[in-house]
Amino acid sequence: MFKKIMKGANRKASKAEANDSSMYGFDPPGRSGPGSNMIVNHASRGSLVPSSPGSMAATTQPPPMYSVEPLPLFRDVSVSERQSLFLRKLQICCFQFDFTDTLKNAREKEIKRQTLLELVDFIQSGAGKLSEVCQEEMVKMISVNIFRCLPPASHENTGQEPADLEEEEPYLEPSWPHLQLVYELLLRYIVPSDTDTKVAKRYIDHSFVLRLLELFETEDPREREYLKTILHRIYGKFMVHRPFIRKAMNNIFYRFIYETERHSGIGELLEILGSIINGFALPMKEEHKLFLIRALIPLHKPKPIAMYHQQLSYCIVQFVEKDYKLADTVIRGLLKFWPVTNCTKEVLFLGELEEVLEATQTVEFQRCMVPLFQQIARCLSSSNFQVAERALFLWNNEHVVGLIAQNRGVILPIIFASLEKNIESHWNQAVHGLSANIKRMFMEMDPELFEDCQQQYEEKQAKSKQVEEQRQSRWKRLDEAVEEREREDPMITS
Repeated sequence: MFKKIMKGANRKASKAEANDSSMYGFDPPGRSGPGSNMIVNHASRGSLVPSSPGSMAATTQPPPMYSVEPLPLFRDVSVSERQSLFLRKLQICCFQFDFTDTLKNAREKEIKRQTLLELVDFIQSGAGKLSEVCQEEMVKMISVNIFRCLPPASHENTGQEPADLEEEEPYLEPSWPHLQLVYELLLRYIVPSDTDTKVAKRYIDHSFVLRLLELFETEDPREREYLKTILHRIYGKFMVHRPFIRKAMNNIFYRFIYETERHSGIGELLEILGSIINGFALPMKEEHKLFLIRALIPLHKPKPIAMYHQQLSYCIVQFVEKDYKLADTVIRGLLKFWPVTNCTKEVLFLGELEEVLEATQTVEFQRCMVPLFQQIARCLSSSNFQVAERALFLWNNEHVVGLIAQNRGVILPIIFASLEKNIESHWNQAVHGLSANIKRMFMEMDPELFEDCQQQYEEKQAKSKQVEEQRQSRWKRLDEAVEEREREDPMITS
């Protein structure tokens, strides 16, 4: 009999829960559902430390809420009650809503938005130091809202071949009116100098940071901008997380380079990295040099490099400016991944190469100048005028011209043929004119070397012409032999 009574009670409880969900049209906090099944595990968190004397009165957890109703403003309650009110407002902000239908739960959505605004203002005003319970519950609320399954990319929905990332329209998060305020709240919690990092790191832990990094895959540029600012602030404020963040970013780059070649947030991650590299101490750690070789240089390989090349180029140049001895490594890395058939990508590489050469010293330049100018010679003679023109623009840079002038004995023989061919036969007048100017520059710089190169070029051309004539002569003799044989034996043709 007792078992039957208990079974009946369980059935009634489950029916009541089902009625709650259907009544409100959203998921109450703490209830398993599509928007609220978020559990935040803080492995690094110990037992709660008692509130400091300067904080407000210790707060207890309020009872759970099952509906969204407006609460009084912070200014309308006494100072001693504000932390308790803060927790109740956090509960309201844990409710999840369907934003695909703008009319559904419009009143509740507006209440949540206003509540989020109040929380942001309360944190920003510094009206009172938050107790640890409030900090923990706030990070839980933030986690419930921002950590979610991102929608699949358009090509994953349709099964079609993935389109060019630059041509795709980004997916804009419909819940952004709430999400933006949640991110703003997190930012206002992290940024202030009076935030106790020893307490905050219990809640902003490795698990939280890793999930934050996963959100960089969102297509919404507004969200990525907030994520970039927040992660940068976390890196600056929580020194304990720095090696972990660098390693996690490394793993994202590896997956992008060698597996997917699709990630919306590579540019933003590289922006953060640019400022991190700027703060590296000298002499540079071996870990940082390996990061350059294994992650940053291979980022030149993926096809959608145009999406993040500006940020990547900045990071690469930062490394060379920090340690000029890395110039040879960087230039050889660029040559390794130099595009063969993608002219747009080749123009980007030439622009980056010029920036790297500006920070390159003579000794490092001499180590790589032969393979470097063999590649530049190929660019000079490219039939694509943008590639040829961008390569010729290298001679507009005074530092690069200085490096070339010091090593003209090696460089001019490598590029002389390309310059001559441009002057003789290139279809683009701009390329023709720039090639003639560079030829004149070398002639004035070192007349003897120029004469030697001219003579070698003419001898080589004469030899090539002679070889071609001999080849034509052999083909002619072969044709005559075939014709003679056909005349002797008419059956061959039949």
